[in-house]
Amino acid sequence: METLSITDKEFAQIRDFIYRKTGISMGDSKKALVSGRLFKRLQYYGLRNFTEYFALITSGSSPKELQTAIDLLTTNETYFFREEKHFEFLKTQVLPAVRRGGTYRVWSAACSSGEEPYSLAMLLADGLVGMEFEILASDISTRVLEKARRGLYPMERVERIPPEYLKRYCLRGTGEYDGMLLIEKQLRAKVRFEQVNLIAPMPEVGQFDLIFLRNVMIYFDMETKRQVVGQLLKALKPRGYFFIGHSESLMGVTDKLTMLRPSIYRHASAE
Repeated sequence: METLSITDKEFAQIRDFIYRKTGISMGDSKKALVSGRLFKRLQYYGLRNFTEYFALITSGSSPKELQTAIDLLTTNETYFFREEKHFEFLKTQVLPAVRRGGTYRVWSAACSSGEEPYSLAMLLADGLVGMEFEILASDISTRVLEKARRGLYPMERVERIPPEYLKRYCLRGTGEYDGMLLIEKQLRAKVRFEQVNLIAPMPEVGQFDLIFLRNVMIYFDMETKRQVVGQLLKALKPRGYFFIGHSESLMGVTDKLTMLRPSIYRHASAE
């Protein structure tokens, strides 16, 4: 059996359950995606249909399988220095104005497989010479976090990294790692990866000078956007910066941010 159709009822059950767990809203157009990505799990367990799989992940007896389902149904498209205008703004407008002293803190709140936080780490290492910085990189998917922590990527994934950063912060693989690239150890140490569900109560993570919440709100409805952004803003320092994806909008989501440029905001509260 190469595939199995999912009924409308089965799709609705899984769709609604994933929404409650992650806030991700899936329209009817995602029916084929759900069926395709979960079908191998049915095969793995020898299940006859998606109803049996739904019973498995909602029974409470297999939290690991529930996490696997979430991993499979969360889209993780990313690449180094994605939306380069954000990094140009940071390099030319934000980092030169950072006050010396203390530790500059950044949160990559939907970090996927790590390309975004490592891009930020390279930029901060270059722009904040002699100053401490740290990056919290979070995602709901344990699968992508495990990959991110390794900092190991195929060479074809790194073509957008500026050549000077490739030379300074990356190591070319040899032997069994030929064709791969490893993020340099000291830079990897600047990034702490942690599983965070953006719709769950936030863990204690402290305050940040800069938050990236890019290309994840496209999967949320308006109510969830307000909830997620509201929680993240509690962790943003006064006058801190907030970045979203270029295809996203905060219209109707919050009035606590001032737009500097499309997709680039600053906390409106005074210091």
